[in-house]
Amino acid sequence: MINKGIILAGGSGTRLSPLTKAVNKQLLPIYDKPLIFYPLSILMLANIKNILMIVNPGQIENFKSLLGDGKRFGIKIQYKIQKKPKGLADAFILGKSFIKRDNVALILGDNFFYGQSLTDKLEKSLTHNKGARIFLKNVKKPENFGVAKIVNKKIKKIVEKPRKFISDYAITGLYFFDNEVVNYAKKLKPSKRGEIEITDILNIYKNNENLSYEHIGRGAIWSD
Repeated sequence: MINKGIILAGGSGTRLSPLTKAVNKQLLPIYDKPLIFYPLSILMLANIKNILMIVNPGQIENFKSLLGDGKRFGIKIQYKIQKKPKGLADAFILGKSFIKRDNVALILGDNFFYGQSLTDKLEKSLTHNKGARIFLKNVKKPENFGVAKIVNKKIKKIVEKPRKFISDYAITGLYFFDNEVVNYAKKLKPSKRGEIEITDILNIYKNNENLSYEHIGRGAIWSD
C-alpha cells in the first residue's frame, strides 16, 4: 500500500520565461487555481495524505503561503529545497528521510490529469506492494517524451525521446514505487545531460520484471 507522495515542483521554468523569473511555474494559474493544485488533487484522489513538496530555493515561502502544512485540506505537507535540477530521480534521494521504509508515489508538479475512471486506476495502483507502476498515454509526437514499447501487455522497452518510432505510449509524470526506489536512485550515474534519469530507474524495475503499467484511455486527458 502507498500512503506517501512526492510532488516535484522545482525546475527552472525556462520555457515560460519571463513569467517564471519571479514566480515558480507551478504557482501560475491554470483556469481558476494555481497549477500545483492539480497534481496535489491527484494524490488526494489516491487517498495519499502525507506529501513532500520539493521546491526551488527562494520559493518555499510562496508555497507555504499558498498551501501551508496542508491541514486545511485534510493532509500533511512537508517541504524540501532542491538547490539545482539534478533529474527526476533526485526526488528519491532528497526525500529519503521522508520516505523511510515506505512505498511512495511521485507526480510532477506541472502535470495535469483528468478522466472519468482516473480514481479507480489510482486506487488500483496503490495496492501494488512490490515493484513500480507507471501511467501511459497515447500521444501524437512520442519523440518529445519517454515512451514504452508494449508487447503482449508487458513493457519490453523504454526509450527517452526516441529518434525513431517505437511506440506512441508516452510515460506520464505519475509513478508508483516500492521502497527499493531509494536504493536504485542512489546508485544511478548522471546521464549525458548531467542528470539522474527516472528512465534509468524504470529500466531497473523492467529488467527485474517488476514494472507494470496503467493505460490512460481516450476518455482521459494528460498534459505536462
